[in-house]
Amino acid sequence: MYVIIVGAGNVGYYLAKTLMNAGHEVLLIERDKRRCALLQDELGEMVMRGRGDEIHTMREAGADRADIVVACTGDDEDNLIISQIAKWYFNVPRTVARVNDPRNEGIFQQLGIDATVSSTNIIYHLIEQEIETGEIIPLAALKRGNIEIVDVELGPRTPVVGKRIQDLPLPPDTLIVCIIRQENAMLPHADTELQPGDSVIALVSAQNAPQLRNVFAEEQEA
Repeated sequence: MYVIIVGAGNVGYYLAKTLMNAGHEVLLIERDKRRCALLQDELGEMVMRGRGDEIHTMREAGADRADIVVACTGDDEDNLIISQIAKWYFNVPRTVARVNDPRNEGIFQQLGIDATVSSTNIIYHLIEQEIETGEIIPLAALKRGNIEIVDVELGPRTPVVGKRIQDLPLPPDTLIVCIIRQENAMLPHADTELQPGDSVIALVSAQNAPQLRNVFAEEQEA
């Protein structure tokens, strides 16, 4: 099976390695020059620099023979375009897209994307389960309290990389509850220093969610 993965953050990187170890042919596409060079040193020709939302890149990647295209960048708009190019231009049999904002899942489904994965929704379901204290945090309570869960993956050009949590310009009513680093979940502390590839999970009041996402937004390459 030939799988093209667009986006070489933690999700794309570990997915590519898992599929490769299972014996599948994999191509990992990454647009960031430094990230791409780093992964090429480790993974060789299975890493390609380019933008998966551009037809010529996907053509060069051999999308016309791909069995599956996985769009797992940190941008929902990019993931939607990548999936549509794969499905409607190259007739890829199956498309899978990461959805960072769960409110966009319906759009992906309406536009014919075969499968979507929302880590935020997964976290929501976990929150509904029993926790160590024996209490239950129901999802409905979060909604009534107008609280959102924000899950962002830090890229190499994210301005907060290298900073401690206590030094971040977080908006009011924000609580960073978990950091996933190299497939391991960790409880953050004030002096925890953020690293490229970290997935940061936070609770924030709904009105401040856009401001929080801006704090973690990656700078665009010139």
